[in-house]
Amino acid sequence: MAKKTIDIGSVANDGTGTPLRTAFGWINDNFTELYSDDTGDVNSVNAGTGISVDQTTGAVTVTNSEPNATHTGDVTGATALTIANDTIDSDRIGVQYKTNIALSSGQDNLDFSLGQVFTKTISGATTLTFSNAVTGDVKLCYMAGDAPTLPAGSILSGAWVAGTTNVIQIAYTGSVYLYSISQLS
Repeated sequence: MAKKTIDIGSVANDGTGTPLRTAFGWINDNFTELYSDDTGDVNSVNAGTGISVDQTTGAVTVTNSEPNATHTGDVTGATALTIANDTIDSDRIGVQYKTNIALSSGQDNLDFSLGQVFTKTISGATTLTFSNAVTGDVKLCYMAGDAPTLPAGSILSGAWVAGTTNVIQIAYTGSVYLYSISQLS
C-alpha cells in the first residue's frame, strides 16, 4: 500500500483538510502496514570494533578500522580474503615445516606434525611408519645404512643404494604416499 498522507488544510478548521473519520482510518491503515511488515526489520544492533550505531537515526556504519585485523574461522562472502605480501614468513610457519629431526636407534616413526626433515642411520631390518600426515605434506628423509621397509605407496623414481646417504622425498596425497629416492654424492 502507498503511504496515505492526511491533508491538514491551510489553516485550522478551514474545511479543506481530510475529514476526521477518514484521517483516522488512514492512520490505522498506515500503522497496520508498519506492524504487519516487520519481517527483515533489525531489532537490535550490538556495536563492536569497526561497527558504530547512531542512536538518533539508527544508521549503522561498518568499517575495518584495524588494518591488521585478525581473521579466524571460515572466510566466506562475495569477495576473496587476500594475504598481504611478506605476511607469511618462516617465523609464522609451523614447526612441522621447518624442523629437522634425528631419529635414534629404535625410533622408526616419522611424525609428520613434528618435522620437515628426518635423518636416520639404519642397521638391520627396519620398518618405517608415518603418523599425522596431512594431504599435501612433502617431507625429506636423509638415511644411510640398510634399506628400510616403507609404508605402502608408490616409488615414482630411483632406488635405494647401499653404502651412501639416500634422500627420500615423501609426498602424501591424502590416500597414498609417493616416494622419490636419490643419493647424495
